[in-house]
Amino acid sequence: MAEPNTEMPEVLVLGRPTIFQFYDEQLSQKFRILKPWESSLPLDQFISTHAQSVQAVMCSPKGIGSQLSSSLLRLFPLLRLIVTTSAGVDHIDLAECRRRGISVASAATVFSEDVADFAVGLLIDVLRKISAADRFVKNGLWPVQGDFPLCSKVGSRKVGIVGLGSIGLKVAQRLEAFGCIISYISRKKKPVPYPFYTDVHELATRCDVLVICCASTDQTRHLIDEEVLLALGKEGIIINIARGDIIKEMELIQCLVQGKIAGAGLDVFKNEPNVPEELLSLDNVVLSQHVAFLTEESFRDLYELISGNLEAFFLNKPLLSPVLDD
Repeated sequence: MAEPNTEMPEVLVLGRPTIFQFYDEQLSQKFRILKPWESSLPLDQFISTHAQSVQAVMCSPKGIGSQLSSSLLRLFPLLRLIVTTSAGVDHIDLAECRRRGISVASAATVFSEDVADFAVGLLIDVLRKISAADRFVKNGLWPVQGDFPLCSKVGSRKVGIVGLGSIGLKVAQRLEAFGCIISYISRKKKPVPYPFYTDVHELATRCDVLVICCASTDQTRHLIDEEVLLALGKEGIIINIARGDIIKEMELIQCLVQGKIAGAGLDVFKNEPNVPEELLSLDNVVLSQHVAFLTEESFRDLYELISGNLEAFFLNKPLLSPVLDD
């Protein structure tokens, strides 16, 4: 086996990003990639072996070692760049990065189109009961039970977007084309024609669908609780393609089981990959395994962005998608 090229820039990878299932060879041709999952060493020993020389870390928000806490970051005295494969950065201690002068680059808007498509797809599935109808046919119930129960139309729904960033705006534009009535809550008012609310409870009272598109922060964790769900009402639908901890999961489950809201489309959960068992048997709930961003096209673009950010850093050029830039 050939010896690794030590002249190549060194990048430590934490969390085993999905990008390596598709672009491992290409990235390894440009950088000396340090992969803990290929080592026989426990993660802490692998990190300590390389901690004194690492200047750049690539990470994902999921997997072992993915949470870049201040205590973990302090192990790397030379660290100057973190590149995450996600648009969200809630797994990175940004305050510690600011203090240390560590630059952070994210996936930015690479996934926005695909995640917005998926959010709309979940809403259509919940309202039109596509997955439930699929099970109905495949389980042989059509000739036994006859017609499938009526479902609901998508158009004319009053949709509240929680977080009108890049993804939220694209969701709004897509649903507006369906004839939905859009309003939103966000950190600040945006130059859009949709009504703006500052309180999520008030937004819920004026909508029958909430689409969760915001980042997970101290301010948004458990933002959607039973009070908000009850304000949404018995015909209400929740779609979450953001982070699982934005919704109080057990309160959502209780509202679904007790018929206090009509349904949910969930791509994210509080304790992934563990999905609450209560959700599995509900025909008014559509579940997916945090895959809203997974398309061939988005991962090609992600590879180009990650590679470009790393190359820019090692060439002392501006980052392509900075969240924090020293």
